[in-house]
Amino acid sequence: MIFAELQYEQSYAAAHAPLVALLRRHFPNVEAGLQGDSWVWVLDLGQRPHRVAVDTFTSARHQVKSTTPSALVDRVLSVLALEYEVSVFEPPIPEAHDEAPTRP
Repeated sequence: MIFAELQYEQSYAAAHAPLVALLRRHFPNVEAGLQGDSWVWVLDLGQRPHRVAVDTFTSARHQVKSTTPSALVDRVLSVLALEYEVSVFEPPIPEAHDEAPTRP
């Protein structure tokens, strides 16, 4: 599910390094890469491992994605809002690979 999209003027490639630096200042487990698209994973490796992705796979701007709502999603959004304008989607937007809701 897509929870939000970042707003910025530069290209996503130019936004990648500052975005990764911001998230690494606030979270201990961050993985990232830039090859064609930009991707950042914020990982919670606790009892119930969880990942929040901030990537450009389906947009020209970074989007915040996760399989489910969580406290980690909320924390990532709060940190991003420190330096970016964050457009939050209420409700989150399903991605193409998300399961469609079942009908009764």
